[in-house]
Amino acid sequence: MLGMTRWPATADELVEQQLVLAAAGDAALTSGPWQVPPVSGPRPLWGGCFIAFASGEAGPGHAGDRAWAAAVTMYALDRAQEEALIKGTTGAAYLPGLLALREGPLLATALGALHRPPDVVLVDATGRDHPRRAGMALHLGAVMGIPSVGVTHRPLQAKGQPPAQQRGATSPLHLGDEEVARWVCTRTGARPVVAHAAWRTDPATAALVVLMASTTGARTPAPLREARRLARETRAVAEGRAPEGRAPDV
Repeated sequence: MLGMTRWPATADELVEQQLVLAAAGDAALTSGPWQVPPVSGPRPLWGGCFIAFASGEAGPGHAGDRAWAAAVTMYALDRAQEEALIKGTTGAAYLPGLLALREGPLLATALGALHRPPDVVLVDATGRDHPRRAGMALHLGAVMGIPSVGVTHRPLQAKGQPPAQQRGATSPLHLGDEEVARWVCTRTGARPVVAHAAWRTDPATAALVVLMASTTGARTPAPLREARRLARETRAVAEGRAPEGRAPDV
């Protein structure tokens, strides 16, 4: 996608690529925005991806940290349609605004291992809410050619008041004059999550995806939650610990 044959290896390369991605993201929204199919149409194939780091190597970490990247697809929100898991090492420590250096190649490899790519993928990262308007959720979607939505517990730089804690409630998040994301309450009584506009998705679509891919009993959208469970359980087995079981519904 966009003529990118490899992930950037340095911070300077990534910054340069993010500037290109931001412009490409604008163009993609103008020429071919992705929208959730109507209720009368075919069910979308939801996707989610997540990385679990080796014990003691979470946080900022270092280059070469061991990690397990999982990708899943789902039609129904109570079971995975397909799962893919890869083990690898990170390319860098985490630096603000440069998450793709650490996680991007591993997540791309996991997504690429799926026999059928999802219609839209949920990523534990930001999108347009980013200093250069190109967080890893947008970057990953662009490289893989898959519409994407970021999901985080809080915004990166955008500002906006959260909505009421009632399932379906939303409120905008702005970076300057631009709406880049929305708060979304996915479970009544729980804190909202942030739905980030990313590759070929605007804030309204991102919020709808996050809500539709969530169940009433959990805060995190089901595809992302399932990918998290798979990555963490696989890590536990690899480290000689008992599998953790299903991740809590949070």
